[in-house]
Amino acid sequence: MKLLGYRHVTVSEESEQMVDFFEKKLGLANSWTETDKYSGGVFKSENSWLEFWTKNEDMPEMTMLQLIVDDADEFAARIKTSGVELYGPVEERGERIYSMTAPNRMPVTIQSSIE
Repeated sequence: MKLLGYRHVTVSEESEQMVDFFEKKLGLANSWTETDKYSGGVFKSENSWLEFWTKNEDMPEMTMLQLIVDDADEFAARIKTSGVELYGPVEERGERIYSMTAPNRMPVTIQSSIE
């Protein structure tokens, strides 16, 4: 069981300013191509990245932490023994995902690639 990286996701009305800040002010590459449905940015560094999305009817305002692991099932089995309420798994966009809520009410997911 290995933690590979983190994704910090923010959905807000300020996402355009955040994308502009990281892209134009800090000179980081935005790997997201905007679509009609989703506007925002993804700034990657190896297995970790920052995501900023514009709030819309499909994505409510929120902040989320995603833990990218080598085996979500194994990681989830260990977490369940600690008493954390865990939901899932679901499979979406080629990933196996479990979700939980941190003590500060932030959504947290555990994700691994489906091979």
